[in-house]
Amino acid sequence: MTSDMTGRMLRLLSLLQTRREWSGADLADRLQVTVRTVRRDIDRLRDLGYPVDSARGHAGGYRLAAGTDLPPLLLDDDEAVAIAVALRTAAGGLTGIEETALRALAKLEQVLPRRLRAQVTALQQAVAGITWENRGPRADPTLLATLALACRDHETITFDYTTRTGTTAPRRVEPQHLVSSGSLWYLLAHDTGRDDWRIFRLDRITGLTPTGHRAPARALPGDDPAAFVAAQLAAAPTRHRAVATVSAPAEHVRAHTRHLATRIRPVDEATCLVDASDDSLTRITQTLAGLTADYTLDADPDVLHHLRAAAQRTLHATG
Repeated sequence: MTSDMTGRMLRLLSLLQTRREWSGADLADRLQVTVRTVRRDIDRLRDLGYPVDSARGHAGGYRLAAGTDLPPLLLDDDEAVAIAVALRTAAGGLTGIEETALRALAKLEQVLPRRLRAQVTALQQAVAGITWENRGPRADPTLLATLALACRDHETITFDYTTRTGTTAPRRVEPQHLVSSGSLWYLLAHDTGRDDWRIFRLDRITGLTPTGHRAPARALPGDDPAAFVAAQLAAAPTRHRAVATVSAPAEHVRAHTRHLATRIRPVDEATCLVDASDDSLTRITQTLAGLTADYTLDADPDVLHHLRAAAQRTLHATG
């Protein structure tokens, strides 16, 4: 009996961490117990120090909230601060685990007391690291965590967004997914003002405000949000066009280049096309320099001029 109750309470705690709010009836259905048993288990969690808020009404509602202290049996203050800082750093661009770190960060910051949040922010701002590679703009970890919660809870948000042309306008969206691509993060959301799906670069978002309004989940455009975002980015207009025909199989080029997977198209078994088009002439030069096989180039005149000038400087530097 005791073992059953312990397992049920752990399952209850897990459910409370996966959604912002649960009705008593939904929890009872998930746990296959009565609503009365759920109320008793909630009281037991509170006795153990877990900050569970409840709403009045026939069905009732429960949510795991931030308390004055961390829930017991989890982390002490120093451990919580250390882990939160590490997760923020990882979520900001450590290749391979950004999304996992972001999910863990969202869970931790949901119950992190305010006094510890201030310590985490202060430590994050005070610690600096050496960047050996220019990876471009990175998203604010606090912004990432806030958007992760909004995606999870289907909460409508508002913010100001600056486009690639430099114009800024207010947006009201229903966030669905966060997608990372190299050092950049993108938000896939349904724009209520335009009644269509839109992709937003997180480093161009300012003034993010949760509205408290929850919208029903929408059917996503395609089965894979990351693939949808990648396809949209590949099709987006750029300032400078540069397409290389590479004398190597697509898989070879894909294995030896970074962040170009969706921009490499096979022509035949021995040749592929690499779309290096970009708003930045410098990034085009870096992309082409990273190719490990011979290629011919179809590019705009300004791209060719920039490449020739860069090649002349290199030749001059090497004598």
